[in-house]
Amino acid sequence: MKTFSSKLRIVLIGLFVMPYFNGLSAKELPLHLVQLPYGFSISVYAENVDNARSMILSENGTLFVGTRRKGKIYAVKDEDDDFIAEKVFTIAEGLNMPNGVEVKDGNLYVAEVNRVLRYDKIEKHLSNPPEPLVLYDDYPTDRHHGWKFIRFGPDGRLYVPVGAPCNVCDEENEVYASITSMKPDGSDMKVYSHGVRNTVGFDWHPGTGELWFTDNGRDWLGDDLPPDELNRADGPGLHFGFPYCHGDDIVDPEFGSGRDCDDYVKPARNLGPHVAAIGMRFYQGKMFPDKYRNQIFIAEHGSWNRSVPLGYRIMLVELEANQVRSYKVFAEGWLQRGKPWGRPADVLILPDGSLLISDDLAGVIYRVAYTG
Repeated sequence: MKTFSSKLRIVLIGLFVMPYFNGLSAKELPLHLVQLPYGFSISVYAENVDNARSMILSENGTLFVGTRRKGKIYAVKDEDDDFIAEKVFTIAEGLNMPNGVEVKDGNLYVAEVNRVLRYDKIEKHLSNPPEPLVLYDDYPTDRHHGWKFIRFGPDGRLYVPVGAPCNVCDEENEVYASITSMKPDGSDMKVYSHGVRNTVGFDWHPGTGELWFTDNGRDWLGDDLPPDELNRADGPGLHFGFPYCHGDDIVDPEFGSGRDCDDYVKPARNLGPHVAAIGMRFYQGKMFPDKYRNQIFIAEHGSWNRSVPLGYRIMLVELEANQVRSYKVFAEGWLQRGKPWGRPADVLILPDGSLLISDDLAGVIYRVAYTG
């Protein structure tokens, strides 16, 4: 009876409460609608982080958060280690889609549309941030797929993607639809991977060191085509098909004539169509059961042009012998009756092994913990 009552409550909320979700405070968010595997719980780690997108945690425990629409960079502090952030600092504002954030040697790296900035010794100046140093400012200025996700790789280089400046097009400049890398000082920029339409999340396999990344498929081929992709690059110079081929073998109707999809690297796994798979991380914590170790969590931000919305969830990709074995839902419930009250954007593992999820619609960061 208790289970039936809980399900009935969810249905009634979907019918009558959904129109009132917009503008709710963190305490009013319907977290009970988020469905998780048995033994897991979800709570709000930080609120008042408007348009929270990419996340990175410093060695000292400061969480830096980028935004796409607000032009701001935040620093979030949980000062008493109770997994509820007490302070949110605004590090910068008025920037050009500063989605990407990374930390190295105590310095904060921020990616705007056309440039990479560095804020030196940032944690000493959270209340009064210094002017940033411009490391590189020669990326294209196109705002279409211009927001970036950045990470330092095992080789010590900063990886910076450059999205296609269009839905689908074939640009002469090889920097478009690519993943680039540079030295930490902004020098020696070069293209690492080609044929990548728009990746906003990547990580390196903890065992093999290979780069794995999500990629958003093109629009306007229907509700179910093409899939978003999870890709694997075992070295530089590979081409992943865009704009000629999508998924395993979908030839683009505009640019694929005469092309053979077998000439390009196929996805490690086709994901859902139009789910906007962005942030991803390999789970290397110790809190979750052993079966989650070295598996991939993906934030699916949610479709914008699909007649039946899809995404708005956290997916789990399970690997076996470095091959994808399964792709299944880990957390869902942010989409109710076709309307989202939250949109997961990025994932990050805290030192205690819990999982953070940024939500750029609700303006909060969640924490998922395992209690057994």
